[in-house]
Amino acid sequence: MNTHQTRAGRYERIEDRAAPHPLQKFFRTPKGYVLAILFILGAAGSLHAGGMEGIKSTGIAVLTAAVLDSILSFRLKKKLRLPDGAILTGLIIALVLNPAEPAYVPAAASAAAILSKHLFRVRKKPLFNPAAFGLLAVLLLFSSGQSWWGSLSLLPVWFAAILLIAGFLVTSKVNKFPQVLSFMGTYCLIMLIMAFMGTGAVSDALRNPFINSALFLAFFMVTDPPTSPAKYKDQVWFGIIAALVSCAVYFLFGGLSYLLIGLLAANAWKAFFTGKKLKIA
Repeated sequence: MNTHQTRAGRYERIEDRAAPHPLQKFFRTPKGYVLAILFILGAAGSLHAGGMEGIKSTGIAVLTAAVLDSILSFRLKKKLRLPDGAILTGLIIALVLNPAEPAYVPAAASAAAILSKHLFRVRKKPLFNPAAFGLLAVLLLFSSGQSWWGSLSLLPVWFAAILLIAGFLVTSKVNKFPQVLSFMGTYCLIMLIMAFMGTGAVSDALRNPFINSALFLAFFMVTDPPTSPAKYKDQVWFGIIAALVSCAVYFLFGGLSYLLIGLLAANAWKAFFTGKKLKIA
């Protein structure tokens, strides 16, 4: 038996002593790791996000996503599992929506997100980023407000350093640096060029809260493993496409949807690319 002697003279199995707690194991996984960081950002952002309104909106979004995902998973796969992905989706939705929105808005956004996750699939993976799909759905249906308070956009500018550190840790965990760098590089380059050309109020896109929103999207939504490529070359193209479409929508229409549309367009490109590979095979 694999044992060692303690100072008290007793023997204990090394496996028992070293076995991590299930909660520790969960937070070492990519989803658990991202959840922990998002909860920290949410706690910091709630200082200027309506206090209890932010907590209430988060609870509604997360609970709706978790319950609906559990029901659909059981009906479709005949098994119950921890809805960790749904909890992550609900949390992202809550951190983007304006906390002052009526309760039905975060609930509807989470419901749309989870339905899209189960209905639109390619090779058993979601076609669209669920959170982006749900947020765009309620924006179109209810003209919902978005404050992106989870990006710390409502706090003093130096809080952006916390967002950058959190984003670096998440990007490293899921191995998506080419994707994030290509997205932010293309986004900032296009915005800078258009700002120098004097096109509209493009310079606003490089200042808070817009730049914080772009960083939050890049770190926590563009990097979503199920809806983005794994290979570095494909990651670069994914980031470029998301940025190009985002900038084009911003120039043409403005509004709040440009980042979400850019990401969903990149999701569609990835699905088309996957479909082509399947057809060749």
